[in-house]
Amino acid sequence: MNESLPPQPRNPLHGVTLEAIVTALSAHYGWEDLGVRIPVRCFTHDPSVNSSLKFLRKTPWAREKVESLYLFMLREARRNGTQ
Repeated sequence: MNESLPPQPRNPLHGVTLEAIVTALSAHYGWEDLGVRIPVRCFTHDPSVNSSLKFLRKTPWAREKVESLYLFMLREARRNGTQ
C-alpha cells in the first residue's frame, strides 16, 4: 500500500473511487441530466458505469469535470442538510 502518502482529512475525494463517484452522480442526477451537465458520449449514448469508467480513466479533462460535479453535489447536500 501507499503508506508514505500523508493523510488528507480535508480532501473529500480522498479514498473515494471513481466508480463510487460515477455511481453516486448517476443515482443523484440520472444519466440524462448527467449527460446535460457534462455532455460526453459515455453519459449520453447507452450510458453505464463501466463505459463511463473506461472513458474517464483515459480522459483527464472529463474526469476533472466529473470530480468537480461530485464535489458540487456534496456541497449542495451539506447545504440542504441531506447528508
